[in-house]
Parts: sequence; structure tokens; C-alpha cells
Amino acid sequence: MSTLTASPPTSLELSVTRLNLMRSGYLLIGLGLVLVKWPLLPDASTMPLYEGVTLSMLTAMSLGALLGLRHPVAMVPVLLFESAWKLIWLALVALPKATGDGLDAATTEVLVNCSLVVVVVAVVPWRYVWQRYVVAGGDRWYR
Repeated sequence: MSTLTASPPTSLELSVTRLNLMRSGYLLIGLGLVLVKWPLLPDASTMPLYEGVTLSMLTAMSLGALLGLRHPVAMVPVLLFESAWKLIWLALVALPKATGDGLDAATTEVLVNCSLVVVVVAVVPWRYVWQRYVVAGGDRWYR
């Protein structure tokens, strides 16, 4: 019989504390979208085109975030996507408006909602992301 011993964590393994922090980010995204976007689904067919597109994308993202509660490492791209689109919007839309003509009520509302990205950025395991998606070799392109 062999004895099972715990091996030391590799550089790509995340602690349970980190996994639970990530789960809190997934919960924030998933629950927030469930409460705000899911009630709009029955009226999706009557929405203007891009509102319907946005609703569909955010609903799909909420499903990915909820899946992240169970599989936090596998669903890291959901956290990255959430961080990326909000930071891009803040930099390219909100900041120029705020420093230019000012923010209208609708833009201010989106700005407040997007500012919650600080929570998501804080729970992303950035060292893992760097090692897994930047430093590590990618999947092969040919046989």
C-alpha cells in the first residue's frame, strides 16, 4: 500500500482562500445580473436591437459567473472579460465624457455600476493569469 502525502502546491495552484475570494467575485457578477437582467428576459423580443443583444450577452455571462461558483479556476475568463469590458468602457466612454461635456444621468448610472469592477479586479488571481495565459505555452496550432 502506498501512503498518500500532500504535495506542495505548484505555482499554478490556488489556495482555498483565493478560490473563495474568486467565488465572491462570481457571486457578485452572477447574482447582480440575475437580479437586474433576468427579469427583462420575457420582454427581450420587444427591445431595440442592441439592448436585446446586450441583455443576451449579460445573461450568458451571468450563467458563466454562476458556473464559476463551482469551478472558479476554469471560469477565470469570465472574470477577465468582466474586468476588460468595464475598464475599457470606463477609459473610452466615461472618462472622456467626465473630462469633457460632463456626464448625463444615464452615463452616470452606468459609471456607478461599472465602478464595481474594483471588486472583480481585486479577486482575480493575477499571478495565475500571468503564468497560465501569458507565460505558459499555448495550445498547438498543427499536428
